Amino acid sequence: MEPGAEVLAKGWVRTKRGNKQVKFIALNDGSTINNIQIVADAEIFDEELLKKVTTGASLAVRGTLVESIGSGQAVEIKASEIEVLGECDPMRYPLQKKDTSMEYLRSVAHMRLRTNTFGAVLRIRHAMAFAIHKFFNDKGFVYLHTPLITESDAEGAGDMFQVTTLDLAKVPVHGGKVDFSKDFFGKKTSLTVSGQLEGELGATAVGEIYTFGPTFRAENSNTPRHLAEFWMIEPEMAFYDIEDNMELAEEFVKYLVQYALDNCADDLRFLNDKYDDGLVERLRSVLGIPFERVTYTQAVEILEKAIADGVKFEYPVHWGTDFQSEHERYLVEKHFGKPVILIDFPKDIKAFYMKQNEDGRTVRGMDVLFPKIGEIIGGSEREADLAKLEKRIEELGMSRKNLEWYIDTRRYGTVPHSGFGLGFERLLLFVTGMANIRDVIPFPRTPKNAEF
Repeated sequence: MEPGAEVLAKGWVRTKRGNKQVKFIALNDGSTINNIQIVADAEIFDEELLKKVTTGASLAVRGTLVESIGSGQAVEIKASEIEVLGECDPMRYPLQKKDTSMEYLRSVAHMRLRTNTFGAVLRIRHAMAFAIHKFFNDKGFVYLHTPLITESDAEGAGDMFQVTTLDLAKVPVHGGKVDFSKDFFGKKTSLTVSGQLEGELGATAVGEIYTFGPTFRAENSNTPRHLAEFWMIEPEMAFYDIEDNMELAEEFVKYLVQYALDNCADDLRFLNDKYDDGLVERLRSVLGIPFERVTYTQAVEILEKAIADGVKFEYPVHWGTDFQSEHERYLVEKHFGKPVILIDFPKDIKAFYMKQNEDGRTVRGMDVLFPKIGEIIGGSEREADLAKLEKRIEELGMSRKNLEWYIDTRRYGTVPHSGFGLGFERLLLFVTGMANIRDVIPFPRTPKNAEF
């Protein structure tokens, strides 16, 4: 819009300042990090009305768009009418002009979405969700909805939330065990930890699929990297081997980072300036360079040499251990100085469905490691050989009863196939520069915390 246009602006007051002659009101409607300045001539407006214009109040302002003589904005609105749509008690409103900590904002989580920070995070979250769908749609993938309620534990971790309609005060028991035949589904069911196993069914039907939905882990972890409810993107591709899988994962995350830089510039600049002055540079640093591909065994040797040279890690490293975030970040940030794709893990630390290598010790898993985050993607080529899959399930003592449907994909027209999972909130930690995973999801679910 050009200066001179008559406009109507609606939004919430961020700040009000001024003197007896004129008031300057910063108004924001949530669509952008940038406010529009309202100039209200005190002679035109009733003093009682202007008293109601407080931080957090909602206004409808009519006026003329004029060139701004102040710094910080090109145009402002010279107000002719102001209507207070919703008053906001300045004594009780929990979001004042002063900077507030993330811990404090979590204590008023129902209001924190109105801050500049969370406005920026939510807009970036939306942009990344849109970009994910666009990436896969443009590649011809089919969006598959996998169940949230399931009887299978895809990860084998056992940390699952149970779903039941049984009266917990009078649980039916048969032979000393809970009688799940009396439950809603007639069997023990839980909230899903992953859509992967069902995703493989889709891949062997329509070729290439992806899921994008909530997943649940009943893990008692109160760390800045864990949530009990989070979102996962899980593509599964028929006829892909581990090389194809790595190429897709690298292309995917680079696409998302580029999309954020192209479409979220104002919000990224705000987060860069306020929280993490290396954010934009770090985002640019993962583009235009091939990710380093390293075997688990090579990585162990690098880490053992680092320890010998005096680097201190909290957790020990030897062949057969699962790497911790500190080890992953050392490889990315200190040793290679770029994202790393780790492959060929010991089979004993990886899931039963990963394709076994010829050496009998390792599997074709892959973890994509990013600066500041550590693992951002985990995936593998899947075991397509029926006999090897059955043997692995037996070795791990897993129940075959509720896995026969999955084993069928290896009985009837099996193919080489691969897939991976990207934790959406882990991606958002990287893209926003936020330090705690609770601050990149609108309503975090963590141990002892399930508000709203």
